[in-house]
Amino acid sequence: MATSAPVARLAGKASQPKALAAANGLPSVRPRRVAVTNRRRGRGVRCCAFSSSGGGGGRGVAGEEFVGFFREAWPYIRGHRGSTFVVVLSSEVVSGPHLDRVLQDISLLHGLGIKFVLVPGTHVQIDKLLSERGKKAKYVGQYRITDSDSLEAAMEAAGRIRLTIEAKLSPGPPMLNLRRHGVIGRWHGLVDNIASGNFLGAKRRGVVNGIDFAFTGEVKKIDVSRIRERLDSDSIVVVSNMGYSSSGEVLNCNTYEVATACALAMEADKLICIVDGQIFDEHGRVIHFMSIEEADLLIRKRAKQSDIAANYVKAVGEEVINSMHRGDNKPSLNARAHVNGYAASFQNGLGFNNGNGIYSGEQGFAIGGEERLGRSNGYLSELAAAAYVCHGGVQRVHIIDGTADGSLLLELFTRDGAGTMIARDVYEGTRMATTEDLPGIRKIIRPLEDSGVLVRRTDAEFLEALDSFYVVERDGSIIACAALFPFPEEKSGEVAAIAVSEECRGKGQGDKLLDYIEKVALSLGLEKLFLLTTRTADWFVRRGFSECSIESIPEQRRKRINLSRGSKYYIKQLQPKHAGVMANNFVIR
Repeated sequence: MATSAPVARLAGKASQPKALAAANGLPSVRPRRVAVTNRRRGRGVRCCAFSSSGGGGGRGVAGEEFVGFFREAWPYIRGHRGSTFVVVLSSEVVSGPHLDRVLQDISLLHGLGIKFVLVPGTHVQIDKLLSERGKKAKYVGQYRITDSDSLEAAMEAAGRIRLTIEAKLSPGPPMLNLRRHGVIGRWHGLVDNIASGNFLGAKRRGVVNGIDFAFTGEVKKIDVSRIRERLDSDSIVVVSNMGYSSSGEVLNCNTYEVATACALAMEADKLICIVDGQIFDEHGRVIHFMSIEEADLLIRKRAKQSDIAANYVKAVGEEVINSMHRGDNKPSLNARAHVNGYAASFQNGLGFNNGNGIYSGEQGFAIGGEERLGRSNGYLSELAAAAYVCHGGVQRVHIIDGTADGSLLLELFTRDGAGTMIARDVYEGTRMATTEDLPGIRKIIRPLEDSGVLVRRTDAEFLEALDSFYVVERDGSIIACAALFPFPEEKSGEVAAIAVSEECRGKGQGDKLLDYIEKVALSLGLEKLFLLTTRTADWFVRRGFSECSIESIPEQRRKRINLSRGSKYYIKQLQPKHAGVMANNFVIR
């Protein structure tokens, strides 16, 4: 399954593309969440009534698209309800013309039952205020040097931004669209409650390598219990990057350090980074999915040219990243223990440095400074922050272009999304089978053979077909397996022997493996998958397969079918996705 390793590039809006070598891997395809149709990518989603001539009550193309979108979004609406999302609003988005629409969509999502913690960026506003006052912003590494002038500007910027966000979120949905649906008085309570406060404890960064960072702070404590109280009372929480020290000082903290700390401490379901651009492949197509391994590899490749990438490697652990890229399938325990230690220290109120400076200089994950401002490495900074929190336990991180109308809704409510998702668990431990895996595969499959669900195979038959098997390994044990037998001339492939160990059933391992098989099939240029089954048809139908006749099966395979089993035949057309390209073959803009 080795693939070519073309040169990848990282390009920011303000910089020229730069060459970057990357390692082999499967094409990065966004994981299938549910089988859906009629995907509409790149369109803004408007929350308004549709009308058509003749009083059709929503009929016509617009009405059909509206209904189609809601039917596609339904699984995600249910799935996201009750989830906690930490959203970092980049300073470029906060200071730009698109903030109103972003906040409108957050209000909509809050109304659907999602809990939000917002962390707005301030550096653009601070730099602007300093420039207006004849002062110059100073950065060392990813941190600002916050002198007294910068602190005054930071406090003013943070206050303005917080008040602006509170004002724009407070009204709730527009009354005009609600009047025809009931008594007006029923709707006056539909407003968003906004909560802010001293949720962030900080300490001075101090003097590092002889440089005094003055009033620059590092995250010491996230008040998780008080934030959760506000979330549970149906409030949107705004966490400022202005922290408060134990000596009564106000300190200017790094926005991404605060956001990553919140995501880890809150054990958030998602960290969402709303920025001013997207991650593209070299053909200009949005990359919709990267595994944590792919993100790790890319960041490490840039470590010699990027201080932020180098900080990531140091924080996560270089030896762990090396083992991941060698194909070792053990969980990255050292890295996760290291990062999880940060989260645990927040939750017990001690802060990242555990009260004794043990992790000094590595609190959360800070990005910023001249490297990020100049976009010399594109959105590598945000990618590093995403991979960092994935190591710490956050399952999904999304990097979304906030300048595209409706991108947040499209990212969360459509199959392929509108931005880039980084995930730590989608294909974790999934790989091609080896001869050492044969006993584990036999152990999983034997009960299904005994019950007649699967055709009984000899060890010799398994060994002959082993190159077509894929397994999921956890802690040295095989917990799931499946096979893909390609028929390249017909551009189709047979899915066979999908099995999950009894103790791991009902936890999504079968879905993960099927999605991986689809990813492999797409990388081989296959356009459809088929299978034969006697007892598991319902499971596959729910995942997009439909019954077909035996004539739909490649002739070469039809000749070997045991008709006495009475198997049913099912087929699925694979949907090529925008992200169906090499992860090592992209441009970050």
